[in-house]
Formats: sequence, C-alpha cells, structure tokens
Amino acid sequence: MQTVTRGGVAVEVGGRFPQVGESLPSFTLTNDALEEVGTADFAGKRKVLNIIPSVDTKTCAMSTRKFNEYASELDNTAVLIVSADLPFAQSRFCGAEGLDKVVTLSCFRHPEFRERYGVALDSGSMAGLCARAVIVADENDRILHAELVSEIKNEPDYESATAALTG
Repeated sequence: MQTVTRGGVAVEVGGRFPQVGESLPSFTLTNDALEEVGTADFAGKRKVLNIIPSVDTKTCAMSTRKFNEYASELDNTAVLIVSADLPFAQSRFCGAEGLDKVVTLSCFRHPEFRERYGVALDSGSMAGLCARAVIVADENDRILHAELVSEIKNEPDYESATAALTG
C-alpha cells in the first residue's frame, strides 16, 4: 500500500497507481446528466484525468480552474475532472465558475475506480475520497504522464502534465 500525506500526516492509498507507458485502465463514471460514461466515450482523444478529493476544497477548485484554462488550448483532448462529489455539486461549481471546457465525472456510483486507479484514500478523515492525481494519456490510451501528488494540499505539476501532450 502506498501513502500520501495530508498536512504532513500519512494517509494510506489503496489500489495500484498506473505508470507511464502502461495502458490507461478502463473506467465507468457518472456525468452531470447522471449518465454512465466510460473510456470508450473518449476513444481517439487524448485524455487528461485531473483526479481530486472534492471540488469544494481550495486546491481542487484551483486545479479545476487551471485545467479548464489549459483545455481551451489543447486540440483533440478531453480534460476530465474526476472526484467522488455528486454530479450536482460538480455542475454547481463549474456553472458558478463559468468552467465549460472540462468534463466532470463522479465515482460515487463506481468506487472501483478509486482502486483501479490507485487513488483510494483508505485512512484518515478523507477516507472514501480520491487522492489528488493527474494522468495524461494519448489517443491510443497509452499513459504519457502520471503523478500521484504526495501532499494532498499541494497542486499538481501542471507544466509536466501539459508538456506530455506537446512534447
């Protein structure tokens, strides 16, 4: 089992985090219309998965805003914001912020996503949520960049994530 920290306190993270060069694990998640969507719905597109604990936290809100900015400059790329938030909360946040370039997806019906992607917070006060991570994959679902952020309160490395798409 791997760990990340929250405020310097170790938090157990379950599952196996995907690595660069591997195939993107398949997923099924729930969109803002309460429909099930999966990996196949983004076939042929490059993918940025910004996996966050909750849009209702400062760092998650910031990363969602930043990836929305990047999304407008990325061709043939789906920028997916994944959390355990209910789709209603995700939609409310994006609507209030005017964020229309990202796709919000919830794992509330699909907790297996957390294990499959190695982001399952298994201990501490945030148990049941996703750890902060960014995974970038090409059109063929080959992983180009994978970052499990070591301190939950920190933002991900945006430059490395976007560079994986342009390099």
